[in-house]
Amino acid sequence: MLGTKLHVPATRRPLVARPRLTELVRSGASELPRLVLVSAPAGFGKTTLLSQWLSPARPGGQAPRVAWLSLDKGDNDLRRLLTHLVGALETSGLKVGAQTTARLESAHELSTETILTDLVNEVDLMAEETVVALDDYHVIDNTAVHEATSFLLEHLPRHVGLAIATRADPPLPLARLRSRADLVEVRAADLRFTPGESETFFNELMGLDLSPDDILALDARTEGWPAGLQLAALSMRGRDDTSSFIDAFAGSHRFVLDYLVEEVLRRQSDRVADFLMATAVLDQMTGSLCDALTGGDDGSAMLEELERSNLFVVPLDDQRTWYRYHHLFAEALRARLLGEHPGRALALHGAASQWYADHGMLENAVHHALAGRQAGRAADLLEAALPELRRRRRNRVLRSWLGALPESEVRTRPVLSASMAWTRLVAGDLDGVEGWLVDAERAFKALPLDAPMASDELRTLPAWISIYRASAAQARDDVTGTAAHARHALELAGPEDHLTRAGAAGFLGLSAWGLATSRPLWRCTRRRC
Repeated sequence: MLGTKLHVPATRRPLVARPRLTELVRSGASELPRLVLVSAPAGFGKTTLLSQWLSPARPGGQAPRVAWLSLDKGDNDLRRLLTHLVGALETSGLKVGAQTTARLESAHELSTETILTDLVNEVDLMAEETVVALDDYHVIDNTAVHEATSFLLEHLPRHVGLAIATRADPPLPLARLRSRADLVEVRAADLRFTPGESETFFNELMGLDLSPDDILALDARTEGWPAGLQLAALSMRGRDDTSSFIDAFAGSHRFVLDYLVEEVLRRQSDRVADFLMATAVLDQMTGSLCDALTGGDDGSAMLEELERSNLFVVPLDDQRTWYRYHHLFAEALRARLLGEHPGRALALHGAASQWYADHGMLENAVHHALAGRQAGRAADLLEAALPELRRRRRNRVLRSWLGALPESEVRTRPVLSASMAWTRLVAGDLDGVEGWLVDAERAFKALPLDAPMASDELRTLPAWISIYRASAAQARDDVTGTAAHARHALELAGPEDHLTRAGAAGFLGLSAWGLATSRPLWRCTRRRC
């Protein structure tokens, strides 16, 4: 029996005091919880929390005895697990396990209930408060071991509690324990560092002397992930320009990527690993969207499985319909995907674009089309999204997407060329407006005579080109030009084009006002009086 499996891990470095977590575990109860479940992804400090909780004296009394067992895959063998469990209890100082050990050594057929009953009865004779801590429970996948743990949860005396640290929720009767108030749960959201804890870690423990803004930026970048903060601190040692490092710190950073590959990705089955790679390009995920990228039909079930496994997924709604990956984890996945399969990344973006377009979510569809380098498709989608972008005043998004398209693609599309002219107007680049309007007119005239005017944007385009010219003239204080272009827009607009006619009429009104105010102001004032 490996002795180090049976001892609370020693602290290798000073730790940030986190009394809020130990108080959460104690829950203010006078007796031990039946089960303390610390469930979170890798690097969230689960073992550290149990060590901190079990090491100091409890308020109003002595510290409980601790029977600690660090599990590994070998503990999927029930006989070995029970042997180690007895060893942990004996190491804690309890005089138990003699009868259980004898049965384990003599029995060819293992009667789990009989052996556990003997063990529970022996523990019941000991009046001392005891915590049986099972660390790394996620390595257990043997149903018999889970049944043995469930038996202990159901029958251990009240002065004995069970504590489990795991990366994935175990198949134990958690719902029943929760309903009885016998379960204390600590999740990733609880284990995340607060900004104050991050400041203590970086400046007091690591001696980095970071500014409050830098600490807040790192805290937001890592989402309080303790391992991410540790990796960032190690990376900043010896650097003079820490602010530049913080700006660039991402999941593709060498230390972060190495950690996630070693501790997370390589531990997954091929099925899970392929799902992670296929969905890495997504900013948010739902079942059918994942199916569109993986070619499977189990997207929703996989997302639920990832959440149960604490595999760095964050639910985005109460119905558990939409999820996202932790930001650094997503960046690590994308870095690996681009490094190993760059062509696949482009194809996945294309599939995501198609799914979003089919579901009427055009902004997301454009985003993925651009990321997938599908310029023609992105331009088509952008033209379809224009009315909604303008209605919601998403001017910055429009400028960004137009700028991301090749100029050659924009210049051959009359609506997009006119939209580019409008972005120049908004930016105050009056010299850059006319060239794009000329391109818009040229592209419009190049349309086949029988081309359908499929959208209002295209049908009303000639009038709007004149309105944009009126706007540019008005910005240059060219009153005559403003009026001329506005009148031309009215001539081109149809009788039902109310918005177009209103825009043209507005510029006519501005030009009339400009002519009126060019006279001495006192004359206008006296006339109105």
